[in-house]
Amino acid sequence: MDDSSRGIVLYDSEDFKHLRTVGHLAAATLDMITEHVQPGVTTEELNTLIHEFTLAHGATPAPLNYHGFPKSCCISINHVVCHGIPGEKKLANGDIVNIDVTSILDGWYGDNSRMYIVGKAPKKAEKLVEVTYESLMLGIEQVKPGKTLGDVGHAIQAHAEKNRFSIVRDFCGHGIGRDFHAAPNVLHYGKPGQGVKLVPGMVFTIEPMLNIGKPEVKILDDGWTAVTRDRTLSAQFEHMIGVTDDGCEIFTLSPKGYNKPPYGGAGA
Repeated sequence: MDDSSRGIVLYDSEDFKHLRTVGHLAAATLDMITEHVQPGVTTEELNTLIHEFTLAHGATPAPLNYHGFPKSCCISINHVVCHGIPGEKKLANGDIVNIDVTSILDGWYGDNSRMYIVGKAPKKAEKLVEVTYESLMLGIEQVKPGKTLGDVGHAIQAHAEKNRFSIVRDFCGHGIGRDFHAAPNVLHYGKPGQGVKLVPGMVFTIEPMLNIGKPEVKILDDGWTAVTRDRTLSAQFEHMIGVTDDGCEIFTLSPKGYNKPPYGGAGA
């Protein structure tokens, strides 16, 4: 590996079993919360449900007290790009919401997020959510031995920009496994053939954030909440991926097939 690959942990088939289990739990957590994402619910109520579900399954919510983060998940509404802190805000009809959960089970981390549409959203919001999901999956299609992270980023960027959305560059995906955040950094933009070369055993998240307006973000005074500077809508989806001998495995696929909204009628 070149210098940019330093610090990347490679996991074996036994490790993948643990990653599969914790990834399944994280995805099941998002499945569980789906029916509760309705107008009038507070983000604190959703956080409590996620916290209790995680503990009931023998796991720990990784975000809680992580570098001082005060809640068990991140809930980001409309122009909030990421790291929204659950609280007393109530969801309203037309909101688009990202819920990001990370579970720790037996020392292994499972990390994923999905977008939810509350009631009926404007067409432009629905389009943003749809293209963000498509961008994630196009990036994942590039994950196989011999490809590079530049290939992944380029696929995401090309689809986003073709649809006239911008890519947030202030945040990226990351290595994961026995650590919450590790090497490599996974950029959601790039050039084909550039960056770290992918080899079997690498495990990381891909989590593109797309904005309707400009890509710039700012952090609010709470030190966590990132919002679009121009107050336009933002969307994000996230999967945790392992590179295999002939492609990749997505550890965080929804057990119920809830891939993108509307989810089985919820939020429709």
